[in-house]
Amino acid sequence: MRKFALLLLFLLNISFLFAQKEVSGVVKENTGNALPGVNIVEKGTQNGVSTDMNGAYKIKVKDGATLVFSYVGFAKLEKAVTSAMLNVVLSEEGGQNLNEVVVTGSRTAPRSNTTSALPIDVISAKDLASTGQASFDKALQYKIPSFNTVQTPVNDATSLLDPYEIRNMGPSRTLILINGKRKNLSSLLYVQTSPGRGETGADISAIPTDAIERVEILRDGASAQYGSDAIAGVMNIILKKGTRDGSVTVRSGMTSAGDGEMLGVSLNNGTTVGEKGFINYTIDFSKVNLSNRPGTVDAAGEAADFGASLSDVQAFLAKKPDAGNINGSPETAAAKFLVNGGSELSETSQLYYNAAYVYKKVNSFANYRTPYWRTLASAPYLKDLFGDGTAASYQGYVPTFEGDLNDYNGTLGYKSTKNDWNTDASITVGGNTQSYSVNNSQNRSNIVDGNGAQVYRENSPISFKPGGTAFNHIVGNLDVSKILSDKVSIGFGSEMRTETFEVIEGDKASWDGIGADSFAGNRPENSGSWNRYNLGAYFDLAYDVTKDFLINGTVRYEDYSDFGGATVWKLSSRYKFLDDKITLRGSISTGFRAPTLHQIYTQKSQYSFVAGQGIQVSGIINNVSPQARKLGIDPLDAEKSTNITIGIGAKPTKNFNFTLDYYNIKVEDRIVLGDRQDTEFGNVAWFENSFDSRTSGLDVVSNYNNIILGSGKLGFNLSGNVTFQNERISPVASNNFGATLDALTFTSRPNTKWILGANYEVGKFGFSLNNTYFGKSIFKQDGMDANLRTEFTPKIVTDLGINFTATDKLTLSLNVNNLLNVLPEWNFKAENAAGRAILNDPAQVKNQSNLVTFNQRYSQMTYDGYHFSQLGTMFNLSLNYKF
Repeated sequence: MRKFALLLLFLLNISFLFAQKEVSGVVKENTGNALPGVNIVEKGTQNGVSTDMNGAYKIKVKDGATLVFSYVGFAKLEKAVTSAMLNVVLSEEGGQNLNEVVVTGSRTAPRSNTTSALPIDVISAKDLASTGQASFDKALQYKIPSFNTVQTPVNDATSLLDPYEIRNMGPSRTLILINGKRKNLSSLLYVQTSPGRGETGADISAIPTDAIERVEILRDGASAQYGSDAIAGVMNIILKKGTRDGSVTVRSGMTSAGDGEMLGVSLNNGTTVGEKGFINYTIDFSKVNLSNRPGTVDAAGEAADFGASLSDVQAFLAKKPDAGNINGSPETAAAKFLVNGGSELSETSQLYYNAAYVYKKVNSFANYRTPYWRTLASAPYLKDLFGDGTAASYQGYVPTFEGDLNDYNGTLGYKSTKNDWNTDASITVGGNTQSYSVNNSQNRSNIVDGNGAQVYRENSPISFKPGGTAFNHIVGNLDVSKILSDKVSIGFGSEMRTETFEVIEGDKASWDGIGADSFAGNRPENSGSWNRYNLGAYFDLAYDVTKDFLINGTVRYEDYSDFGGATVWKLSSRYKFLDDKITLRGSISTGFRAPTLHQIYTQKSQYSFVAGQGIQVSGIINNVSPQARKLGIDPLDAEKSTNITIGIGAKPTKNFNFTLDYYNIKVEDRIVLGDRQDTEFGNVAWFENSFDSRTSGLDVVSNYNNIILGSGKLGFNLSGNVTFQNERISPVASNNFGATLDALTFTSRPNTKWILGANYEVGKFGFSLNNTYFGKSIFKQDGMDANLRTEFTPKIVTDLGINFTATDKLTLSLNVNNLLNVLPEWNFKAENAAGRAILNDPAQVKNQSNLVTFNQRYSQMTYDGYHFSQLGTMFNLSLNYKF
């Protein structure tokens, strides 16, 4: 019997060996280059190999096997084994490849860009890295024409997070997703008189670039699919999930002026977990030093503003021509951690998760308090606080602003497929906390204690804790979809979200009286915690009328605990013809944006520049306060929108494609933070549903690749955004939205932006040349003569990138951003004959220039902002080593 068993086992082994076959081939990318390190696995098994340096592989598999080809940054591909030779081509998960499968824009089963009825950009990790920019938001600035982000001239808390926007709609109107799940908002509310005023957004700069596999940007209103905030579009950040080819990247850089030194190190790696699980993780540390770009301060303007003698001002400016001012880009340090993972529980179900934590610290400065601004004549004690006790030692002081930011988010979810029903259930948590410190400052309030002793002034502390803000949310999602037939697919689901916003009280010295000079703390009566919840549900139906004609419709209802419900819908369609070479597409939708808790409950004092008067203290009152009731200010309601998009996509040849999309967005009851008004409660501003607006324009994207030039390949890409209309189309609700805010809201971003790029790969070298055209932007600064406006001149910023693949593991990259050292320039323009008369008088021109630049402190950007952030030429060198 034992001999019989051994014989049977031997025969089974022989039959198994004969049932196997050897398969070999070569894996290339869609540009024709071989791909080393591609992971190839026999589906349903742990049997796998990787391609060699020439992209070749060899594997033994069972009869009837299917091979799964995967590589970080490329779409996964499954191929049935039908012969001994199997060559495959992988498509990059990025660029404008119209055959990419995307998950953004519909709640039914994913479709490719070719069959999508909506305009979607797909930006790969390689595209982001090629910009040489230090952060994710700045990389998008030079990849997406309709995306803009600008550093603000006066930083304070804004130094922690620059405002960004798509299609000139403000940061509040773009919804940010991570792996399809809503990311938390920042706790920061922009309150300075600069672009983004009165709004908040998610902190996308906190996301480590090396953790991103691709970014899908839906340039269309999508409130019906995703809920509040998706008026301008949706940005879905897809995280890496590779378990091989981990790498470490070291980055360094500095500006041509010798400042802004940057050093960073990032590790991205992954591994399998058990038999069918994976985890990919990223650790990123970076430090950027201060870049200072102050102007040369005008003595006559200073003397007039501060009532000082011209000789005193000139004496100080002889020692400090910039009046000691420090502005440009603040010192920043950041630590970022992110994990993305999942595990197959069975053939039809899987568990997935991701989590991120970011700590960021920023050091910036307020305007220098010069000795003729805060004088010894008015405050003799200053010589003791900011000197050695002698009058000669007092040279003024510059308050510092230090911010600490903590941002976290995490998702745990479960997916399953049963009877072709796809179910996705998840819970997401996220939060953002910002705490502030002010040093080298004072509280100059005249307050005495019970014994008649001065509490502040000569007894004032010079360090303060003004408090901060916090925001968090918990989001539960349930999404179900099914392809019912070859013509019909459906999706439906619900979302439950709870949000909490907190204003953290400052120490008493920071808010008592007029509070800490430069940045007053949060008062007890303005501090607290507020919460709300909402419940939403949607239904999505996609119908392929024919193989070329698609109709997609979505309806959504959301109910908020604080202002009620909203019902929105969307209808989109596309039609393909000429063998899928041309696609016509369009959509019409309604949308909404709930007022943020920040906008509803923020109430504070702030220091702001008033033209001709220096820095003054004013305030914000919220809409649910007793003060608001006395002034007759209504509670905030949701913004409502109507979005129309019409476009065409074409791929006439294998290597050439383009898309052209027109958009028209009407926003009703737009929420704005108005101008300060003199009231019985002082000089205050408030939020209100102020007016209706309309924004229309054109997006263009085109690519031409694989042009043979010598022994290398050349590719071109051209993309652009043109704004046709961006303006208020109704009267304002009250008289608190003047010309300055109108310009900040509608014309302070470039009216057109174009990006022309060229890429050339030859041997071990890769070259990229990117030209970004920033069109005209217009400001109407507060205090400037109404007969004038300021215009920023259109400029082209050129970026050069050089990659050298030294070995299969080591790559060196040099990026020279702003190669030609292009800086913003602005000029006065006359609105009428009176304005032309002013411009013909050099003395009046100088006076107007002083008003908008705080006497030339902010000569490069004006006090209210500028149309692109540039500190001059930036050199960046990075080294990437693959494990």
